[in-house]
Amino acid sequence: MTRIALAALPLLALAAPLPAAASEMNDTVATLNDPATQDRMADTITAMVGALMQMQVGPLAKAVAQIDPESDAAYIPPDATLGEVTGRDPYYAERMGDDVRATTRMAGHAASALAAYAPVLKDMARDLAAQWERERADARR
Repeated sequence: MTRIALAALPLLALAAPLPAAASEMNDTVATLNDPATQDRMADTITAMVGALMQMQVGPLAKAVAQIDPESDAAYIPPDATLGEVTGRDPYYAERMGDDVRATTRMAGHAASALAAYAPVLKDMARDLAAQWERERADARR
């Protein structure tokens, strides 16, 4: 009996917010599946990572070297960038953008599947809750 109740709890928790979240879910699905949105997200990450790799780290390395003269920071040139220090891969930012684009597409597919199954999960949760109530009532007789 307790097992049924415990098994039904997660389904009830899933089903409870579905009516209120249905329109939000549809908006999320549409946004994640929009190729223009995917491109904007990927382009933003590409630009941010590209800019980050051009950031000067020489002054930071100098400060670290003053605190710890034995560190490798003492060997970093004063005009070094983060990209140079990390073994600059000229395509790193573009690959990150491509990864974001692919991840967004996969999230869109997952959100689409979840939206498609939401009514079934809601019905399942409702049925399990009703069954749990019947089992609980039978146990109390």
